[in-house]
Amino acid sequence: MKLTANEEYGIRCLVRLGYAPAQGLTIPEISQAEGVSPAYAAKILRVLRKGEFVKAARGKEGGYTLARPAEKIVIGDVIDALVSLFIIVRAIQLGIARVAITRMLVNVGIEALAGSVPFVGDLFDIAFKANRRNYQILKNHISQPERQRTHDWLFLILTVGLVIASVALPLIGLIELIKHL
Repeated sequence: MKLTANEEYGIRCLVRLGYAPAQGLTIPEISQAEGVSPAYAAKILRVLRKGEFVKAARGKEGGYTLARPAEKIVIGDVIDALVSLFIIVRAIQLGIARVAITRMLVNVGIEALAGSVPFVGDLFDIAFKANRRNYQILKNHISQPERQRTHDWLFLILTVGLVIASVALPLIGLIELIKHL
């Protein structure tokens, strides 16, 4: 398996932070140790922070540390987060419609949320493949932007409807149960 530069440096940053002192490391310390620019190190650490692999503390004593014990971090999840970001960043660079970018972010969110459930999440990850879906959205927007925009809006409306229903229906059931007590 061949890793992209983003994936390789993401893993290297995590390994370095795994061996770091308790207070963590700063962006300049990480960039110097890994031989990359501070801007590139900051970009990688931002992705890792959004993926909840690292946490940042501001201030004089601040720095980056692992968000959880090293043995609880799955490298496959790290690579998935870095690839997901690359596809979305590329879509933004190409000027793809915001609704498509939102749909891509929702896909990543669905995969992350469902994937966090033990065992069932692994099965969901096998079937859902957010990165593959996002790549297809990107390709379709390049070839047929108007048609794809309609599909994106329908997907987002359906997703919002499902989220509202998944919150409202249990609440309605609970209210009805309380009325009958």
